[in-house]
Amino acid sequence: MVIFKLPLSMLLLFFLFNIFLCSAEILYIPVTKDATTLQYITEVGQRTPLVPIKLLVHLGGRSLWVDCDKGYKSSTYKSAACNSTECSYSKSLYCDDCRFKPQLQPGCNNNTCFIWGDNPLIDWFDDSAEVDEDVLAIGSTPGVRVTWPRFIFGCMLSRNMVRSFAKGVTGVAGFGRESPISIPNQLALDPKFTKKFGICLSSSTKSRGVIYIGSGPYYVYNPKRIDISNDLLYTKLIANNKRGFVASEEYYIQVLSIRIAGQDIPLNKTLLFINKKEGDGGTMISTAKPFTILHTSIYDAFKTTFIKALSKNVSLVEPPTKQFDVCFSSKNIRSTNVGPDVPVIDIVLHKPSAFWKIYGTNSVVQVSKDVVCLAFVGQDQTREPSIVIGGHQLEENLLVFDLPRKKIGFSSSLKLQQTSCSKYDNTIIA
Repeated sequence: MVIFKLPLSMLLLFFLFNIFLCSAEILYIPVTKDATTLQYITEVGQRTPLVPIKLLVHLGGRSLWVDCDKGYKSSTYKSAACNSTECSYSKSLYCDDCRFKPQLQPGCNNNTCFIWGDNPLIDWFDDSAEVDEDVLAIGSTPGVRVTWPRFIFGCMLSRNMVRSFAKGVTGVAGFGRESPISIPNQLALDPKFTKKFGICLSSSTKSRGVIYIGSGPYYVYNPKRIDISNDLLYTKLIANNKRGFVASEEYYIQVLSIRIAGQDIPLNKTLLFINKKEGDGGTMISTAKPFTILHTSIYDAFKTTFIKALSKNVSLVEPPTKQFDVCFSSKNIRSTNVGPDVPVIDIVLHKPSAFWKIYGTNSVVQVSKDVVCLAFVGQDQTREPSIVIGGHQLEENLLVFDLPRKKIGFSSSLKLQQTSCSKYDNTIIA
């Protein structure tokens, strides 16, 4: 174990977590795309002896929480005592005794504290996540696997919390921006890491993407090793603490306009800004939504402009699935290194010259041999973000979340560099 010095204010936390340091500054957390649900999933080791646990990757999650109702067994498990340092550090909501089960068990102990747990797939919140701690092993080669003897997590007993999860998934890996017990913020207690992480989601269900923990560089291969964290477009991270009855940990950015094939789409610009009173509106980034959701009025203008910008020899077809509204034949669409040759979409950020390009590989989805659909969904977003950027649009792009500096960096599609998120490890054949 490496011996290091901590400020006095951190000494208690050092003994609390008994951190094992690793020699690398970057931790690689593999992420798999589930073929059936399109959910992004990571796997960690937890408990003693270690048990593999599959978790839903939730960018705006407050903590790591697991379902403790099905045979949670561990010799190193410990519940947090009411008013303990763990409860205070977790910003617990209240203390209570076991009221959910006839006898004590993990997730139902006396004189302990509780925090919020959430299921982003069904927008469900539950304030009965018991604050507990146990061994956690996280990360994989080429980074060094990190083991925490006492990682704080939420222990849930509510069946609603696991609704709609992919098969085998029993919890959430939360990467929220401010919660002290989110994964990046807990890992940053190790001075080898920082409160900075990058997400690179693979578009394939057969090859894994990665979450990088640490300041960088973030390497992939093409076949030479390249740092994809260079030349990113950065924009300000916007906090939205007014959304709903629970303080939001989600990541918002400012979008000024949307261009398709160089043309601004006509839209109500008010929708692009967060309503400071109610917390609705604005643009949120989510790993829990498979496709980008647009407020109905934005979507109507978006699809109209996109259709007009299509080549004249591309014909619209009846959507083969209810999930999408606009589909067209791909027979006359040329294939490029960044996907189908369809109109390029620019998400204009804090100024007109700062924009994130979305190419065909991220703007449309192949639903059958000769049919592609616009991979955006129109939805009534009253009291919700006007735009929710979903997973399909994030795939094969690097997003870097710099929490201390409150900014987010965007790359362009890695396909422009003849590489992909799945090539983060040169021992993996994508």
